Amino acid sequence: MEHLPTWLSGSLIFLGAAVIAVPVSKALGLGSIIGYLAGGILIGPWGMGLVSDVDTILHFAEFGVVLMLFLVGLELEPDRLWKLRGPIFGWGSAQMASCTAAIMVVALLLGVPWRTALVVALGLALSSTAVALQVMGERNLLRTTSGQAAFGMLLFQDVAAIPILALLPLLGPGVAGAPIAASDQALEAAKIIGVIGGIIVGGRLLIRPALRWIARSDTPEIFTAASLLLVVAIAALMHAVGLSMALGAFLAGVLLSQSEYRRELETDIEPFKGLLLGLFFIAVGMSIDFGVLLARPWQILGIVLGFLLLKMVALLALAGVMRLPSAERATFAVLMAQGGEFAFVVFQTAAGNRVFSTEVSSMLIGAVALSMLLSPLLLVAVDRWVMPRYQRGGQRTAEEISEPQDAPVLIAGFGRFGQIVARVLAAQSVRTTILDHDVEMMEAARTIGSQVFYGNATRLDLLRVAGAAEAQVLVVAVDDVEQSLAIVDLAHEHFPQLKIVARARDVLHWGQLVDRGVECVDREMFESSLMSSRRVLQLLGYPAHEARQAALTFRRHNIALVERIRPLRQDREKLVATIKASRAQLEAQMAQERTERSARHAPNEGLFDAPGHASAPMSTTAPPSPDTA
Repeated sequence: MEHLPTWLSGSLIFLGAAVIAVPVSKALGLGSIIGYLAGGILIGPWGMGLVSDVDTILHFAEFGVVLMLFLVGLELEPDRLWKLRGPIFGWGSAQMASCTAAIMVVALLLGVPWRTALVVALGLALSSTAVALQVMGERNLLRTTSGQAAFGMLLFQDVAAIPILALLPLLGPGVAGAPIAASDQALEAAKIIGVIGGIIVGGRLLIRPALRWIARSDTPEIFTAASLLLVVAIAALMHAVGLSMALGAFLAGVLLSQSEYRRELETDIEPFKGLLLGLFFIAVGMSIDFGVLLARPWQILGIVLGFLLLKMVALLALAGVMRLPSAERATFAVLMAQGGEFAFVVFQTAAGNRVFSTEVSSMLIGAVALSMLLSPLLLVAVDRWVMPRYQRGGQRTAEEISEPQDAPVLIAGFGRFGQIVARVLAAQSVRTTILDHDVEMMEAARTIGSQVFYGNATRLDLLRVAGAAEAQVLVVAVDDVEQSLAIVDLAHEHFPQLKIVARARDVLHWGQLVDRGVECVDREMFESSLMSSRRVLQLLGYPAHEARQAALTFRRHNIALVERIRPLRQDREKLVATIKASRAQLEAQMAQERTERSARHAPNEGLFDAPGHASAPMSTTAPPSPDTA
């Protein structure tokens, strides 16, 4: 290939390695990451020697991790991110502290100098964002309890990388304790605050109008270029001030998660993310220095097995404190135990600051790369030898769909809402395909003779097998709001023939579903609450027909109100004002109806007034909200 241009020969080598190694790995049940890593080893300096400039390729391929965090940010609206502040800062700091402490204590007991032990512990405590998110995406674990915990920890590690790098120069010989000028510190802090503030302000005020202007050109390839430019520019800004590029991309994604261009951004960037992430894993495989491994095989094997074991023990203990589901703890521990790609930077920087030698750095980098290679294999072992114990112990999953289904109705979620829908349809001999991923619910359904397939309906492949392409109606009955919206988005994009009936937890969820074009949306507690209010009025002495009329009046008023406030969800001041005005209007209407009906009956007994309660006003002291208006 010496006569081919570099870009052409490189493309042939990398694409060929991926196309051959990944399908083979998947066929063997080892997952795609093992295939990429194996392909990298095969074409790298210690394999066929087709590629030698590993560091340059690794740095370029890191952009795949940046794109991945941007796409993850697009899936997290600011309100949901705020709800994750506990897992991010609470459990994230606990993970870093426990893993660092465990590794450092063992290193000190082995006679390692404290500076070296501290840097080694901090570097090995980090986990691979690329591996963890890729595996969680493939297994659809991101929305599980352990997936949310792992994601929060990974985000905290991106934040923690900044002070770790700042600490390294202070630990070098002759530098520890050296003062840093206050002016330099202030300048660096101002740069960091300025860049983060610029991203936030730009995301709110500049990026959306710019994307709108570009979209008007009606040139899809330019919008794709603009999407990539956005991520590249943010990564460059973050890198310029020494911050994590991935963290900046994630922040930009969160800011654009409520944009009207969210789905188009995802569609444009997803293919580049997949290719660059695969290139990153190939580069990791090429970066494994087998020369160091062959020179000190037992020492490196001891480092790999030692830190994996220490992190797994710490993570399992932490999982117990966090009360993660027992069946998810082993997977959680393995996912977070492997070393991370940022450890490469930490150890290389530490060697540059003479905290330890280049040889030690090479050993540690090799150990981290090996742990990333072993992690998918350990997950396969967990699936084959650990998970069956939970199945035998009473937590066996329900039957998974193995053959295509063809029922006219597909029900996603078999909780208290989905069960009623399914039973009514069954009584009318209407065939349904039911999906749920709650193991305990699966067991309960089996005991009463209901066939419910195990699986998360946010998976496109599972929806296809469940017969979504042929079904007439999709009932979205899942409890989780984000999952509900994701299922609706998938249905609209891939199964446009489906008529959707959706369950809404509250008015906000109702508005999000209506915004997506769902015509049949039922607020889960609305009708039952109205029925209870009728019963309360009857117990207070109201005639049944009057209690019914009062509930119907409120129902009509409330439905009209939620339609009016739907466009005001982003303006809290106008929202609250509209609700207060509507409540006053309802009270006036009710009072007028009482007066009119009282005139047609006994003069001392209002139609809507129970004896002794004729003048009782409606309470207005509760804070207004859409569901109480």
